[in-house]
Amino acid sequence: MAARQNHFSAFNLASIALGLAFLYLPIAILVIYSFNASRLVTVWGGWSLRWYTEFFNDEAMLSAAWMSLRVAFCSATAATLLGTLAALGLARGERFKGRTLFSGMLYAPLVMPEVITGLSLLLLFVAIDAGRGFWTVTIAHTTLTMCFVAVVVQSRLSTLDRSLEEAAMDLGCSPVQAFIAVTLPLMLPSIAAGWMLAFTLSLDDLVIASFTTGPGSATLPIRIYSEVRLGVKPEINAICTLIVAAVAVVIVAASLASKLSNEQGKSAAPL
Repeated sequence: MAARQNHFSAFNLASIALGLAFLYLPIAILVIYSFNASRLVTVWGGWSLRWYTEFFNDEAMLSAAWMSLRVAFCSATAATLLGTLAALGLARGERFKGRTLFSGMLYAPLVMPEVITGLSLLLLFVAIDAGRGFWTVTIAHTTLTMCFVAVVVQSRLSTLDRSLEEAAMDLGCSPVQAFIAVTLPLMLPSIAAGWMLAFTLSLDDLVIASFTTGPGSATLPIRIYSEVRLGVKPEINAICTLIVAAVAVVIVAASLASKLSNEQGKSAAPL
């Protein structure tokens, strides 16, 4: 029996190792080759920071990176505000009319292909004769990421004890004061996690941005895609490594915020 358990343990370990290698080995190779001194992507020429220097001297790439950061920040902020309000409506308004329709429309971007979303937004902007640029991309990314924020915040609200607000109101607080003093601090980690998730999704988006962007407002993923079609340059490896690092930092921060939210919820639970 012990040998059988060890056999299954070794099999599970091998399966996990192969799965992780399949997912992350290409990224690891990309990161290593971003420090390649050779101009040829597939030929190793020694360690160098040459291509990082090339990136920081490339005005077009830096402009696209700055555009992506501005779009991600604005769309994540707007999506967090709207998604939080939507989550409050769904979590605290269980019986209002049209709740099912509102919930379905809110969560539709979660399952809808990005091509359909991007094309629909493009037709909308053309119909209202809106010039495509920074604001159209920001609106499109807000539409895409708002539902993710709503899911994160609503899941947090569903675990909160409503008796804490009721106790605050029994002590003389108005409903608004009870919400600000009791509920909002407990929601803040989930709101922060939702913002970070929305920021990451916006920063990495290519499909929807390609439909809604215009001349002079190309985001970094679009710029990278246009460069890759002409051949992969070592500079692209450096750019992608920086993006992977930035996204990893945001994901770790979001995970820590979510963990903090759960710990605060447990500590706030009645004995």
